[in-house]
Amino acid sequence: MCVCRHTYIRLTYHESSNTADVILFQTALQSQMASGDSRAPAMMQVRCLLLLALFLLVATYGGEAQPLVPAVITFGDSTVDVGNNDYLHTLLKANFPPYGRDFKNRVATGRFCNGKLATDITGFREEPSDRSQLRHAIPLSQQLEYFKEYQSKLAAVAGSSQARSIITGSLYIISAGASDFVQNYYINPFLYKTQTADQFSDRLIGIFSNTVSQLYGMGARRIGVTSLPPLGCLPAAITLFGHGSNGCVSRLNSDAQSFNRKLNATVDSLSRRYADLKIAVFDIYTPLYDLATSPASQGFTEGRRGCCGTGTVETTVFLCNPKSIGTCPNATTYVFWDAVHPSEAANQVLADSLITQGLILVT
Repeated sequence: MCVCRHTYIRLTYHESSNTADVILFQTALQSQMASGDSRAPAMMQVRCLLLLALFLLVATYGGEAQPLVPAVITFGDSTVDVGNNDYLHTLLKANFPPYGRDFKNRVATGRFCNGKLATDITGFREEPSDRSQLRHAIPLSQQLEYFKEYQSKLAAVAGSSQARSIITGSLYIISAGASDFVQNYYINPFLYKTQTADQFSDRLIGIFSNTVSQLYGMGARRIGVTSLPPLGCLPAAITLFGHGSNGCVSRLNSDAQSFNRKLNATVDSLSRRYADLKIAVFDIYTPLYDLATSPASQGFTEGRRGCCGTGTVETTVFLCNPKSIGTCPNATTYVFWDAVHPSEAANQVLADSLITQGLILVT
């Protein structure tokens, strides 16, 4: 089945003409329709509207499309990591099969997926990024330090004036919090016995607010932040905290929703504080919850288990590896690739939502 997985819509591109983008988009959709994918008609309508919106927004000169933003820089965790984790001393890696098996060359790049991430599909590319706090990962504070180094190197190459223009015009994506809860708070007695989930989320919101303020001070003026996903619907969370149930864990989803309300309030406050800052929350909770609880409505067949291994606990080298027994032959109908991360097919749905919500930041 060939569903629309190409990087045919990009908020950042440099040399493609409008005509080439149209051809690539139509070819991908025609291939999807030919495959008999039940998601094709509705998805075609949505994507055509998105493409039209992008063409209306992209300025042209001399027949060549100009980029909406000079760069897109992402900070965050494993949901947006394109391989920086490969260079850390940690066991939690994804640079081995079956990760990456659905790329054309079947190479595991370090992405925690069978193929592309949502940020790959939208064109939201990555700079300094990885997971936070535990297991020799890179916290947001250190990622900001790397960004300072990037700014210095950029100025040396492009000149101070041009570097400032690039930094100010770029789009910044922050995706963090899910790993802090699922791979830290919920399994760490020192945390969950000494503070409530509400208190822990306050701590994370404080870190987020400080990160945005620092980015603003470094020149960022367009920032998008992803909400928490439905934590209780992740296969690993259901297995570990569902007490034998196959349904989403309501307590964890409530924690995520509470965090997201605080996130929205904080973004509103930051927007008022910095008058020239464009900032928005990308809601991934709703589309992923819909996929996990009603997979058939969008052409998926499995929303409870991941494709890798049994799909109930497997992630990274821990059980999701070349020797995993039971890995599905076709991940395109699975919402989750492993027990924590969405499949490329699900990432496509999330990407469509991100593009829609992201237009406000580039207009």
